[in-house]
Amino acid sequence: MGFLELILKRQSTRKYLDRKVDRTLVVKCLEAARLAPSACNSQPWHFVVVDDCAKTREIGDAAAGLGMNKFASSVPVIVAVVLEKMNFTAKVGSMLKNKDYCMLDLGIAVEHFCLQATEEGLGTCILGWFDEKKVARLLGVPASKRIPLLITVGYPDCGIRDKVRKPIEEISSWNSY
Repeated sequence: MGFLELILKRQSTRKYLDRKVDRTLVVKCLEAARLAPSACNSQPWHFVVVDDCAKTREIGDAAAGLGMNKFASSVPVIVAVVLEKMNFTAKVGSMLKNKDYCMLDLGIAVEHFCLQATEEGLGTCILGWFDEKKVARLLGVPASKRIPLLITVGYPDCGIRDKVRKPIEEISSWNSY
């Protein structure tokens, strides 16, 4: 499919079929994320893929709270995105320019993952609301590391929704602000 068609199909999926996801499909998504660009080729990420039913339920429970992410405990796969150290050049550049390059890099890699999942017929939802300490403990992630995002993955049990976005004139301009 064309790139814009792929973007139109990619959405935050919050309802999944009770169907196991083949690991080869997840590996394709990991490969897409691995190939994402990053500042000074730092690649400051590590993806922990969880496909054990009991563990996805526990992590999903850690993502639910105050009415958020109720669906997360019933997804087939959850991927924890662990922030790794930037290389020296990226770290210096990030400090000098006062830009959080590692978080930008993570966002790009995660979207690569999600777009590849869409290509494979899978749905995803990127979660930032969860009990990070509990997830780290469940996955054995060292306390010195951060888990900024989780990605739910599975076969969608819903259709493609129309995208509601601001008009292009509202989000862009030419030659000046």
